[in-house]
Amino acid sequence: MPSRFRRVRHALVSLVVVVVAAGCSADAEGVTERGPQRTTAAPVPAARAEVEPVRLGTDRERAGPQVVAAGGGDAVYNYAPTLMAEGGRYRMWWCSQLGTAAPPGDDVLLAESERPWGPYSGPDGSPGTAVFSGSSTGFDGMHTCDPSVIKVGGTYYLYYTGAAGHHANGNAIGLATSPDGRVWTRANGGAPIVTASHDVLRDNVYGTGQPAATHVNGWFYLMFTDTTGRGAGWNGAGQFVLRARDPAFGTDVELLGEDGFHRTMGTADRSRSVVDAFSADLMWVPALGAFAIAHETADGTSLTFWDREFRRKPYTSVVIPGPWKEGPGLIRTPEGHALPSLDDPCDRVPVDLVRATVDAAAPTALKYFGADLTGTTACADAARALRALEGFAVPSPERTIDVVLHGKLIRVERRSVAERLSVKVLDHRVPALDAVPVAARLSTAAAGIQTGPAQAGLLLDDKRLWALSDPKLATLNSSKLAKVTPREWAAHQRGPDLIARR
Repeated sequence: MPSRFRRVRHALVSLVVVVVAAGCSADAEGVTERGPQRTTAAPVPAARAEVEPVRLGTDRERAGPQVVAAGGGDAVYNYAPTLMAEGGRYRMWWCSQLGTAAPPGDDVLLAESERPWGPYSGPDGSPGTAVFSGSSTGFDGMHTCDPSVIKVGGTYYLYYTGAAGHHANGNAIGLATSPDGRVWTRANGGAPIVTASHDVLRDNVYGTGQPAATHVNGWFYLMFTDTTGRGAGWNGAGQFVLRARDPAFGTDVELLGEDGFHRTMGTADRSRSVVDAFSADLMWVPALGAFAIAHETADGTSLTFWDREFRRKPYTSVVIPGPWKEGPGLIRTPEGHALPSLDDPCDRVPVDLVRATVDAAAPTALKYFGADLTGTTACADAARALRALEGFAVPSPERTIDVVLHGKLIRVERRSVAERLSVKVLDHRVPALDAVPVAARLSTAAAGIQTGPAQAGLLLDDKRLWALSDPKLATLNSSKLAKVTPREWAAHQRGPDLIARR
């Protein structure tokens, strides 16, 4: 629905409506609201006075002048993107509407590119391929919009806003899964996983939607809008957070309240908003040990940082400048994390995003922007270095290579193997890693086993079986693979997987 059942600021009045710029909404940077304050949002716990947030710098600001993606055909709007860097390519899903996709209403489109700044094209050769549309029945009968896509354990998860028609606080958040990011199956029996709380009925009758998901240490985090939440502002602005081990948020759900996360029997408590914004995105930044929320303010996209428990803001906010008309989509890893800097992972974090920049009756003209965060000092101690250097390799004191995998230091004898297991081998060793014990060693020609045509693993010196994402790694390591039965394979104590990163 071009009015953006998406657009939380107005109810649908026609097929296409004029959108009020989100910059008029209050945010964490203090942009002034239009009009008086009508309701009082629940207070966010203040940061401890003795802990001052670290001031980050920015440099290498960048922007692409061209539109990077569009729906093509009769699509009049394109907005609310979610982006994933995967396998050397960039994949983007966003909200549009194609007349060729049934039923009439908002659709989720997919396009891909070899470069983050595009141009993007659909996997079928079109400008954008419609991969998820309304169900014709149920809560999302007409509209599917505001996608947020992550990939965990080989499964893609699509969190989206669904609507059967007009607003009337009826928007809700649904979930679909896919083996490839293109063919989707509705989860939870086609029912929504989060609905409006109906705490406060405001003039803004959008309801619940605009989800942003990430996965950190086994937890699924879901941030979203609920214009009926008691912790939202007078105009419905606000972002609420849930987390659970269950991607459908049906069991063991923890809700972020005024005193942190707490176990809840449902998902309806909306006492605390983490940022005063609409249409925001979320990612985990390993180098900072913090979440970053991307939301629009007067000068561009602001990044507001929260620690893991959302108790304090460990870093000052920064802005990626430039024009905008609708919320940003951050370029993230499959699990929804920030991408590392390949040239200086210890002191900078690249932040790249796509956002709608033109309002031609509805938001469109998706363009690319970015900047690097500087002064992160991410390798100041061993614990932080292990987070920041995940997937990197460094020279070891023994003329071998140390690879940081799963928060551990793995010593690899053969450099060519270390190169395949890492995103990059750094030229110099990071001093903070000298305090980290070696968890396991991978020697040249280490013994290996195989069951079936594709399931193989190597036995490291810790006597555990480390499965290989690519059996060719065994050949690269000069390891012979002994054939075993599935039962013999399962009898081995397992180490983390050895994943080929390039």
